[in-house]
Amino acid sequence: MKQKRYIDIGKGLTFFVILGLIAYFQQWQNQTAWVYLGLHGTYGFLWVLKSRFFPDQHWEHEIPLWYGLVNWGALSLYWVSPLIITWGAVQAPAWLLGICASMFSLGIFLHFSADMQKYMELKYRPNHLITEGLMSQTRNINYFGELLIYLSFGLLSMHWLPLVIILLFIVFFWAPNMLKKDKSLARYPEFAEYKRKSKLFIPFLF
Repeated sequence: MKQKRYIDIGKGLTFFVILGLIAYFQQWQNQTAWVYLGLHGTYGFLWVLKSRFFPDQHWEHEIPLWYGLVNWGALSLYWVSPLIITWGAVQAPAWLLGICASMFSLGIFLHFSADMQKYMELKYRPNHLITEGLMSQTRNINYFGELLIYLSFGLLSMHWLPLVIILLFIVFFWAPNMLKKDKSLARYPEFAEYKRKSKLFIPFLF
């Protein structure tokens, strides 16, 4: 089965996992749990739609079952936040709910718009370096959008553990992928100038 199928299933199940946690811990009146369900559950469904309509070729290859299970295990770490919220009956303050909702919205825009741009560029203008639009200032703006998304989830738990998990994903998965991408793009003669003018990951900073 293709790697994207494992990822789609894992992310698509997120809504039902969170709803199950709300039911198991009897958190029906927990406003933070419902906000979290709305954010992370919606993200899971949006990811499946993105995978259907403008898929990332990086996930299109076949993988063995054991590696698919590893994918599920890694993705399940993102369910630590709703576990903390429902198990500990966490009630985030209203201002934090607002900040996380705004952070999530911006992250969704950057992540999905960048992936759509890349998909369309590669489909209709293959074999060229993408240096325009959302990619003009930051080479991995999609990863930055994803960072905002997962930070919004982690902050709602008001606990340090989800933030550590996000950091581990950055160090062991995102950063190697970004560096690998730079190495691949180096084959284009204009990449050196593009690299000089743009940031790797975080706009205006890094």
